[in-house]
Amino acid sequence: MVAGGLNAAAAAEDTIKVGVLHSLSGTMAISETTLKDTMLFLIDEQNKKGGVLGKKLEAVVVDPASNWPLFAEKAKELIAQDKVSVVFGCWTSVSRKSVLPVFKELNSILFYPVQYEGEESERNVFYTGAAPNQQAIPAVDYLMKEEGVKRWVLAGTDYVYPRTTNKILEAYLKAKGVAADDIMINYTPFGHSDWQTIVSDIKKFGSAGKKTAVVSTINGDANVPFYKELGNQGVKATDIPVVAFSVGEEELAGIDTKPLVGHLAAWNYFQSIDTPENKAFIEKWQAYTKNPKRVTNDPMEAHVIGFAMWVKAVEKAGTIDPDKVIDALPGTEAPNLTGGTSVMLSNHHITKPVFIGEVNETGQFDVVWKTDGLVPGDAWSDFLDGSKDLDSDWVKLKCGNYNTKTKKCGGQAS
Repeated sequence: MVAGGLNAAAAAEDTIKVGVLHSLSGTMAISETTLKDTMLFLIDEQNKKGGVLGKKLEAVVVDPASNWPLFAEKAKELIAQDKVSVVFGCWTSVSRKSVLPVFKELNSILFYPVQYEGEESERNVFYTGAAPNQQAIPAVDYLMKEEGVKRWVLAGTDYVYPRTTNKILEAYLKAKGVAADDIMINYTPFGHSDWQTIVSDIKKFGSAGKKTAVVSTINGDANVPFYKELGNQGVKATDIPVVAFSVGEEELAGIDTKPLVGHLAAWNYFQSIDTPENKAFIEKWQAYTKNPKRVTNDPMEAHVIGFAMWVKAVEKAGTIDPDKVIDALPGTEAPNLTGGTSVMLSNHHITKPVFIGEVNETGQFDVVWKTDGLVPGDAWSDFLDGSKDLDSDWVKLKCGNYNTKTKKCGGQAS
């Protein structure tokens, strides 16, 4: 019994286990399955280089099945039973919120690769997707300045990310002088399929003689019938453009993109960006998947950056001990695929460029606008009361929600 236990422990020590926590079934599988494949690809590539600390990496993949409480159960299983040293996973904010207590309690590390609503900075989480100031705010600025938009439809799936993002955007628009009756807000459940009435309402709202746009935080497979209905009702991108925060190359693959041509998306990466780094990555990815048509997208790039940072931090720390790796991560740099270098900040967010892309007939995006340089991720919004006085700094302040007015940690429950 003891000998068997020792042998199992010795075998486990021969590899470093990496947890992969992405939905492979349910409403979010359309977006998350490719992130599981990305992690397997990155682990395979790292093993070809000799692994990490002289050990091979071993992926441990679970399927939380788009079921938010199940994310917490699966995270616990990965950390407590499978003894993974790090987890790459989650897409929706509700899944991330579900696992936070587990990572805190068991003191493990989560790399979260998707754009989100901000208003959070946890010691055990590293946020490699965009904060609102790296996606939502620049997208609205673009529509205001370049497209002359005066009326706004904020359409989202009914959960924490769209609701908080829209709260930030509503405050931002009002601060820019937009009247309350020029803002329409709408929420629909996950997997929503009947868009007839909503699209009709959007058309009506857009017929007031002012340039109107839809800012979409609709997530998952509900996007397919939404864009189809826009096409059915003749809503063209030239009339009412939609800028999406959760529609990328993966969501467009395999659907009829005709209704989407001319509509927009705001991301920090597009497959169409022409850099040597991106070209090399796409070639390796398509060779690994044995599919020359396999697309790349923004959350994939976030995993590329996060994984590279984790490898560097482990090698710098000389151990997979979570406390030492957490301390080693801030200041770590990794090349992004768009030709720059991203840095992990003391607030556990990274620096990223911002791009606005327009859907073309091939289901790819033509970049129509980009920031001059890389934008540092801001954990707390400057436009929300209760947030604008908060700072996050896990290096000097050792706090994710430091109130700069009261000079106390715990300015708001994070």
